[in-house]
Amino acid sequence: MGRLTGKVGLITGAARGQGAAAARKFVAEGAKVMLSDVNDDDGKQLAAELGDAAAYCHLDVTDEQAWQEAVERTVVAFGTLNVLVNNAGLLHFAELTGTTLADFERVIRVNQIGTFLGMRSVVEPMRSAGGGSIINLSSIEGLAAAPLLTAYTASKFAIRGMSKVAALELGKDGIRVNSLHPGMIDTQMVQDAMGGIELDKKWIGKRIALGRLGEADEIADLVVFLASDESSYCTGSEFVADGGVTATHSLKI
Repeated sequence: MGRLTGKVGLITGAARGQGAAAARKFVAEGAKVMLSDVNDDDGKQLAAELGDAAAYCHLDVTDEQAWQEAVERTVVAFGTLNVLVNNAGLLHFAELTGTTLADFERVIRVNQIGTFLGMRSVVEPMRSAGGGSIINLSSIEGLAAAPLLTAYTASKFAIRGMSKVAALELGKDGIRVNSLHPGMIDTQMVQDAMGGIELDKKWIGKRIALGRLGEADEIADLVVFLASDESSYCTGSEFVADGGVTATHSLKI
């Protein structure tokens, strides 16, 4: 019997990276999972790889109606919905004075509004299921700031705050809400934000207490914990997996 036996999850941004890693671990631990993304080819391929315990649906997390349809498809396919992983996100690098309103709004719509719509969309099915777990992917930029990340940091601080409000409101329904704060994880997200440029990340690892970047599977392990009954007394909290980045301050050499 797996740690997630009896759980049904909906994961956004599940076609690759952290979302795909979480989907694989969910199925391995006995859950059924609806993968969602705008990257349909990779999403469908992963769902096929995972077999009958997984399905795929296209989901633009900024689209209110699309959220309703994704939730309904999950319930129809698997009978219930008791875990949501709000993982979809965008990263944008620019100084404050070089951040256009369009770029700022684009990041906020995906990261912040997408998370808001996701949380709101799953409340009723989770109430019907007798409870559930909402896991919102924030970032260490939701705990402290970094240059060039005005829009991203704004969205990740917002996710942290929204998670706490939702935890207070939904606790009576047995619905737990937590934010997860990864540090620098070795996925394609940074490369995509840099326009596809391949980056040498070794220097970043040297500035981290553990001496390396994190792996998507390490974040997925924490997602599994928060989805499982092992975290039954955890809500409104911040879970950090950053290799020690936030253990220091700006005077670190």
